[in-house]
Amino acid sequence: MREVAFIKQNKEKWLSFETAILNNNLNDPDELASNYIKLVNDLAYAQTYYPKSKVITYLNQLATKAFQKIYKTKRQDTNRIISFWKTEIPLICYQYRKFIYVAFIVFFTFTAIGVVSAANNAEFLRSVVGNSYVDQTLENIEAGDPVAIYKSGSNWGSFIGITVNNLRVGIIAFVLGVFLGIGTLYIMFKNCIMLGSFQYFFYEKEVFWESVRGIWIHGAMEIFAIVIECAAGLILGASILFPATHSRYTSFKLGAKTGIKLLISTFPFTFSAGFLEGFITRYSNSMPNWLSVGIILITLSIISYYYLIYPYKIQKQITQTSAPIIA
Repeated sequence: MREVAFIKQNKEKWLSFETAILNNNLNDPDELASNYIKLVNDLAYAQTYYPKSKVITYLNQLATKAFQKIYKTKRQDTNRIISFWKTEIPLICYQYRKFIYVAFIVFFTFTAIGVVSAANNAEFLRSVVGNSYVDQTLENIEAGDPVAIYKSGSNWGSFIGITVNNLRVGIIAFVLGVFLGIGTLYIMFKNCIMLGSFQYFFYEKEVFWESVRGIWIHGAMEIFAIVIECAAGLILGASILFPATHSRYTSFKLGAKTGIKLLISTFPFTFSAGFLEGFITRYSNSMPNWLSVGIILITLSIISYYYLIYPYKIQKQITQTSAPIIA
């Protein structure tokens, strides 16, 4: 069968199924499962006979959405919270992985701009973080504790204040995605410029390693979470710019729903980063290198695995267990 004929023959069925999923009109688990099997059959057929066709991408995305719906409606699955973290978020990360990759590319690019700007302008950091912050850090460096600024305030006070601020930044980064993603990029630019210029400042003062040991104990999860939150904002912006087969309003609702889920998924990591900054970072200057480096590597590994590796494992598992074989 020619590809055009294949699409024409099944297009109405696919669109009807997609609309039903988006509007939650498929309440019968058996009907949902039956339509899902037909959809996966069509996907397998397309992969076999039209390997370079864009219809494969469309069907794969629709199959992912259908699986999420099936997973939610399984009668034996009573723990919604577990399914959210174990399956739903990883599938979203896989489906929208390109947005996460773009967010990281933008992050490294903007951070590099901050480094270059600070390297070529001695006053650049002051224009970014203010004179008092720089002067206080200089005093801390002279006193032999470059990251002493993280020791100010009580443990609980720092933890609560820092966590609330980081949550606020993440939520703003997502919400500003409604401005076609430009607002999200602005938030990322602002924070990355600060990060890059501040890290270069420590390098210039020859205390770079001391700053890494301190800042990245909490920064590994904190910064990574902000990148994911920005990816959520970009998803929101893209849903307005590129509605695909949906109306712009329907696409926006879908993008907002997906972005909010991705945003919420970062909250535990943001809380963890706040806890580390409030209770652990303040002791970085006195703890052995192996301990500080170990904390950094462990926290970075956990969040990297969850957002970058685990989604592929879940998607592969679904493909192996769900896709029927066509004779």
